[in-house]
Amino acid sequence: MSTAAALLEPLTQLAAEAGAAILAVNRNSMTIDGKADGSPVTQADLAADHVISEGLAKLFPGIPTLSEERLHLAEPPYAGALFLIDPLDGTKEFVAGRQEFTVNIALIVDGTPLLGIVGAPALGLIWRGLVGQGAERVEIRPDLSIGKVTAIKARTIPDRDQPWVAAVSRSHGDLRSEAFIASRPGAVRQEFGSALKFCRVAEGQADIYPRLSPTCEWDVAAGHAVVVAAGGFVADSHGQPLHFGGRREDFIIPEFIAWGGRGAAA
Repeated sequence: MSTAAALLEPLTQLAAEAGAAILAVNRNSMTIDGKADGSPVTQADLAADHVISEGLAKLFPGIPTLSEERLHLAEPPYAGALFLIDPLDGTKEFVAGRQEFTVNIALIVDGTPLLGIVGAPALGLIWRGLVGQGAERVEIRPDLSIGKVTAIKARTIPDRDQPWVAAVSRSHGDLRSEAFIASRPGAVRQEFGSALKFCRVAEGQADIYPRLSPTCEWDVAAGHAVVVAAGGFVADSHGQPLHFGGRREDFIIPEFIAWGGRGAAA
């Protein structure tokens, strides 16, 4: 745990630098390509990936890394420690000119997220958490130095007779998640892009973030750690833990629900 805690500051700085690389890309003239699954990849994705991969190789050469943009180099399954990276989560939001995109860096230990960094470059914010040690929202100054640091905590989930605030995807809705939210009368939906949905749960602005359709490990891992560090929990729809590090060769998380603090509704 003390070793993981020592990683927080350098990983926060690395996320800030990757965010700066993203913001330096001109969205109006950048190259946009398509992946095999139809999702876009841009110069900004690749620029952030370069910053993070080079930084991790210098800072922590003994820990393997897996990035969405270097999936062809993956050698699953991974045991022990692993950095799991999404250099630009919310590429669709970025291409559309919105501010809701993030840089996600997670430290996985024995298949479970232990540390998470979620940076929102356009907002000048980074959320970070170390499971068992707490979570924080960090303000990043224009020179990439750390400004105000605020401890955050997930709020207790409302009782079943009370409405909840559900963080939902702006670009990736699904019928199962909508049905789950609709089962709570009076549920309030708040739309966010990228891993910001996890961050809103972690800082007590939302009660729950359900994603009951498949997504990838690198989309989930950093936010998972931040939510759990903030006192929430993340599981599948049956309450079972998620597993990371390529137990599934396609690195797919079939479903998950991120909850605030445990209460009567949990």
